[in-house]
Amino acid sequence: MPPGRDDLSPAAAAELAGYDFELPAEQVAQHPPAERDGARMMVMARGAGEPVHARVVDLPQSLREGDLLVVNTTRVVPARLRGRKASGGAAEALLLGPDDATAGTWRALVRHGGRQRVGVKLRFGVEPDALDAEVVALLGDGEVRLAFASAADPYSVGEPPLPPYIQRDAPDPADVERYQTVFAREPGAVAAPTAGLHLSPSVLTALEARGVERAEVVLHVGAGTFRPVSERDLEAGQLHAERYELPEATARAIERTRTRGGRVFAVGTTTTRVLETCATEGGNVAGGGGETRLFLRPGARFRVVDGLLTNFHLPRSSLVMLVAAFCGANGRERVLAAYAEAVAQGYRFFSYGDAMLIRPD
Repeated sequence: MPPGRDDLSPAAAAELAGYDFELPAEQVAQHPPAERDGARMMVMARGAGEPVHARVVDLPQSLREGDLLVVNTTRVVPARLRGRKASGGAAEALLLGPDDATAGTWRALVRHGGRQRVGVKLRFGVEPDALDAEVVALLGDGEVRLAFASAADPYSVGEPPLPPYIQRDAPDPADVERYQTVFAREPGAVAAPTAGLHLSPSVLTALEARGVERAEVVLHVGAGTFRPVSERDLEAGQLHAERYELPEATARAIERTRTRGGRVFAVGTTTTRVLETCATEGGNVAGGGGETRLFLRPGARFRVVDGLLTNFHLPRSSLVMLVAAFCGANGRERVLAAYAEAVAQGYRFFSYGDAMLIRPD
């Protein structure tokens, strides 16, 4: 369970407390299943009914000919850097992307012993390929601007940015493959769109054979995925900005699906946010790109997404709030009951954990 927040108003604290649940530490998945599609899958109807227990390999049987499966093709970049301060002591950085201010500068979250300040010198990677960096600005919300040599590629000394609840000193060799979807193509994410991690080539082939069409969006998962929901988020009704792209081909695929009476299934909360950001009143989407701050919480209207494949999410997170919103008027109670059953049944939680499929009624 995440630590409590003492900077929230009573109203905000009460709202977030409504999405809390107990989770034994041993059910936080530390490694992926042996097979990519080997996870368990809880299946529940969107509006009512008791969940049933299946496996990800059964996914094709839950969809039907004419449905559309939409995936996020973002690619996780090796954004986690390990190193040391020039003055001694371990240091880590999570690169958030190049900064437009000056060539060779990057936005980052940096952790080391001592106070964060301009002028801190760091060295990342392993000799003889290590890279020097310096904190040249404090940007707020914990972000800093790091300056590297202008020709340096800090990703060259990076590793997969596994989330902090995966507790090991360094990624396993398997993480390079398994913390990436099989359809990952567009570099830019600092966390994986984890529902997509379950989809193997054989499952995708079986879906195609069943007559399920596939379409793509891109949402580059940002650092906000590691941050707790804040009172500012709740008051503004918006989340951290994340870059997205919805191709015209996907807009046409959704229109075809509507015309033939099929259903749109989103793989993950990231895909859901893109589709609903681009939604039209008629349940189609407009192609395009930009940044989304869409915060889908109970009371939100879903215009495009009919079904959702997702993971089991952190307590008090915007992700579990999205899932509750998707399940309708009593969604919070239904989702918390489903999570309690998942805990009782020994499901594995979070990025490398098991899946949940929420089907249309």
